[in-house]
Amino acid sequence: MIDSLDRSIIEALVVDGRQPFVRIAADLGVSEASVRQRVARLTAEGFMQITAVTNPFKLGYQVVCMLGLSVEVSQLRAAGEVLAGLEEVTYLVACTGRHDFLVEVVCRDTQHLLEFMSERLATVPGLTSSESFSYLSVLKESYRPFPGEW
Repeated sequence: MIDSLDRSIIEALVVDGRQPFVRIAADLGVSEASVRQRVARLTAEGFMQITAVTNPFKLGYQVVCMLGLSVEVSQLRAAGEVLAGLEEVTYLVACTGRHDFLVEVVCRDTQHLLEFMSERLATVPGLTSSESFSYLSVLKESYRPFPGEW
């Protein structure tokens, strides 16, 4: 379980993941060692990770899209493993509803997307259908753990 101090540390790092522990400690009225130990525990136990988040459009990629994929039930696990291993896949979730997986892919251009869809996606076991949703603009991207109070 996490407590209110853990939550406050997480919130501070969501705002700026490069923030020095000494500043977080001063803002929260605790020791730097306490913040360091808690961050180590929170990352080791999988509550959070600290990583750089890139903007694929700024890095020169022209195509980002979400795919809704449907897969034969008997192949769900195998399909998920293959999808997770594809370089273009940046986000993968198994879900309920019309599709079995939501998959975000990042491609250099439309030719790269065509190659991905026709060649690499074809290696997914049990794939029965796909629906693509090209990103026109990212209007909100949030890494907060929960909206509002948590």
